[in-house]
Order: sequence, then structure tokens, then C-alpha cells
Amino acid sequence: MEPDIVELFRMPLARVDERACIERVMQALAARRGGWIVTANLDILRRYVFDAAFRALVRPASMFVADGMPLVWASALQGVPLPQRVTGADLIHNLSARAAHHGYSVFLLGGDDGTAEQAASRLRAQCPQLKVAGTWYPPPGFERDPAHLTALRQVLQGAQPDIVYVALGCPRQDRLIAGLRTDFPRTWWIGVGISFSLLAGRLRRAPRWAQRAGLEWACRLWQEPRRLAVRYLVHGLPFALLLLLAAMLARLLPRKPQGLP
Repeated sequence: MEPDIVELFRMPLARVDERACIERVMQALAARRGGWIVTANLDILRRYVFDAAFRALVRPASMFVADGMPLVWASALQGVPLPQRVTGADLIHNLSARAAHHGYSVFLLGGDDGTAEQAASRLRAQCPQLKVAGTWYPPPGFERDPAHLTALRQVLQGAQPDIVYVALGCPRQDRLIAGLRTDFPRTWWIGVGISFSLLAGRLRRAPRWAQRAGLEWACRLWQEPRRLAVRYLVHGLPFALLLLLAAMLARLLPRKPQGLP
């Protein structure tokens, strides 16, 4: 039997395609169980490797999925391939469509000013029966102001959403999810990064061929060079090479099972 996860630098990535990921969420919601999905791209995996505090923060997540093509390539080199990318930008469309079919509600939290509302309008246009429980734009520095966090909890308590998309970028969205999810044990939390801006049309997503070729980062860099140059060129490319090399070595030099000499 094939393993349910593949470990990349000890991050346990679920070996699921998007359909299976959505099905897990639907089954859990039907059983009134919540959860947390980390959509791991190269930057999130790099933080997981080098930042012990971040690793401890996200370790309780219910499921890690591969949002970046380098992670998919590394899994294949390692000999335990992931079936496909499962991206936050796609989940927000397709999970919402399934939620609408089953009568579950969604809440959009984060993004730039106005993007949550615009993204919610786009989702409603795509799925008129979708229940949007609410949106919330966090003012700058909200995470350091207990009054803002109290107000957010009150909004969520009133809305009682089944699924919350959190678009604050890593690690802010992960810190917020970790701090809120225990208060809402029947809710699913999904970090979706820049997805509200993509859905609202403020940023353009790369063409499908570029996504499949692992070049989505280049499209993002072209649109936001000042914000992303260091992340992609200084940190991302060297780490991608390290990841692929480590995956090849893991296949050539597999670890011995525990208990064997």
C-alpha cells in the first residue's frame, strides 16, 4: 500500500489531488469536525525548515498540501510522487462550489482593503447558492491590538462559518489560524495567501501552461518585483536547488527503518 504522505524536510505532505482534498473537508464537515489546511509553497517549506517557531506553530495542522511545483517535483525525485498541486487559489473556487452544493458557508478573512468583498462577489456570481457568512478586512497592526482580535472573534461567533479562507500571507495567516481555531472546533481554516487579489482581479494569475511548468512565480515577480524579488531570487531559487538535491539523495540513500542495524 502506498503511503498517505510524503515527507519533504519532514513536512508531511498529503498525497491527495484537489478532489480528494475537498472530499476530506466535506466528510469532516458532515461529521461536524473542523480542521486546518496549510497550502505549502516553496517559501512556506523553507520557513518550516529553518524557523523552529514556525514549524511548531503549523505542526498541529490537519493537512499539508503542495501548493508549489518544486514540491511536486521533489516528491517525484524522492520516489513517492504527489499526484498534483493543490493550491489555495484553486481551492477557493472549487471548495466553495462544493460547499455551496452541500449548504455550507464560507467566510473571507484578510486580503488588501476591499479585496475580500470583491472576491466574495465573484464567488457569489460563480455559485449563486453559496452562503457567504461574512468578510473581514484587518486594519494594519490588528494582530498586536487585543481589541481588534476580540472584535474579530465576535464577528466569527455571530457568523459561525463552516470554512474560513485566511488571506494574510505566511506567517501572519498561520499565527491567526492557530490562535482562533480552538474557539471554532467545527470550522475548517485554509491559508490562501494572495488569492483574494487574484479572485478580485487586482493581480493576474499565470496561464495554465506556466503553472504546469512551475513558472507561476515568474508571473508574480513580474507584477510585484519590489515585494517579491528577495523572496524568490535570493531565498527561493537556492532553496529550490537544495530541495531537489535533498530529494535525489533521499532516493539514493533511503533511511533504514527504525530498529534495524
